[in-house]
Amino acid sequence: MNVTRQDVDALNAKLTVEITPADYEKKVNDTLNNYRKTAKVPGFRPGHVPMGLVKKQYGKAVLSEELNKVVNQSLQEYITENNLDLLGNPIPVEGENSFKGSFDDPGDFEFYYDIALAPEINVPLSGKNKFDYLKVKVDDALIDKQIEDLRRRYGKLVSGEEVGEKDMVLAQFVELNDDESIKEGGIMHTSTVSLEFVSNDKVKKSLIGKKVGDKMVVNPTDVSRGGADTAAMLGVKEDELEGLSDKFQMTINEIKVMELAELNEELFDKLFGPGKVTSEQELRDQVKNDLTHMFSNDSDRMLTRSVYDSLLEKTEVDLPDEFLKRWIQMSNETEITMEQIEADYENYAKGLKWQLIQSAIFKANDIKLENDEVIEYTKGLLANNYAQYGMPAPADEELTQSAMQVLQNREEANKVYDMLAEQKLTKYFKETVKLNEKEVDYDKFAELASN
Repeated sequence: MNVTRQDVDALNAKLTVEITPADYEKKVNDTLNNYRKTAKVPGFRPGHVPMGLVKKQYGKAVLSEELNKVVNQSLQEYITENNLDLLGNPIPVEGENSFKGSFDDPGDFEFYYDIALAPEINVPLSGKNKFDYLKVKVDDALIDKQIEDLRRRYGKLVSGEEVGEKDMVLAQFVELNDDESIKEGGIMHTSTVSLEFVSNDKVKKSLIGKKVGDKMVVNPTDVSRGGADTAAMLGVKEDELEGLSDKFQMTINEIKVMELAELNEELFDKLFGPGKVTSEQELRDQVKNDLTHMFSNDSDRMLTRSVYDSLLEKTEVDLPDEFLKRWIQMSNETEITMEQIEADYENYAKGLKWQLIQSAIFKANDIKLENDEVIEYTKGLLANNYAQYGMPAPADEELTQSAMQVLQNREEANKVYDMLAEQKLTKYFKETVKLNEKEVDYDKFAELASN
């Protein structure tokens, strides 16, 4: 076996794999001898089939399989020994000239492959780069809103006399004709409407102040979220909505008001555990700390996104486009046309470019994802999941076993590695670039985050 390399340009090269009979003959003959022992051919006893007949029937297939093994082994050894940083994997050269040799009269073979070399990348990032680091202004108004939400979460529904802007209304919906008379055989269904989720301001305003027994004509889509939600409210299937009237009589049967939980020790213990918060002021302090921590994670993600966009724009990364398109087509599990590849190639190239930039940053700064670190990070994620449901995390040994099970799932493991890699990148960005801290109110922060 011998592998030689011929560079085409800075990103593309060709590998020639030279195979002699000494590399494959013994294994081919051993395999054929095994076939001979078990082959069932009419007129011959098992184990007595002539080798010539076995070779005629199985020879080319066995030779092809063995050559494939030898070539793949040779390529992998060459790539490893020469520390080649490749994009994708070697693929046979295009056309009929991908190899030289005869399967009818086996002797020396040569196989020709194209390879793509990862480009050298200089990441333009230093202390001279300046990025905005947005922080939410956690003021009294925001703390008050969060405390109200917590009190609502642990509150209870009681009957009300008038509809308020956050109340729930149990109402009967009756389908009407265009002249607002009751439609014979039409829909009649009782359901719940939450005023908090009515997005049509005019309709919401008309509902506020209404009492039990009041009637009004509404379009069902104005008091629901549309689609499946509207269908559920009317007790029909979603595909049946098209033929229904847009006028329904809505009769209020019951009004439910959320009575907020009292600010007392019982609520404090439910929220934070026994004895951890004992006064309203301590509650405000705890809520402020929780909000600050929560928004700091969002601030980090926004910073990372800003640096990501900047690096994609400013980092020069040349890609061997034609090779990559062929490699995508050949390595795809399902058949895909070159037209399909062309249509999505820009997105693919963008993702690959970012992978190369990230890899260059990790390599230049000796950033690694150690196995023990990945396990501990996964354990942290699992512990957070338990905490979200108000449950204590299991003992460390059990948590470790759960983390190992998660990481055995390739898809889940990739998610964990991506999350940890992003965390390390964010830390590197914050330590490397100059941060221009800006404090904005929550609404402005949410708008910027969504963009």
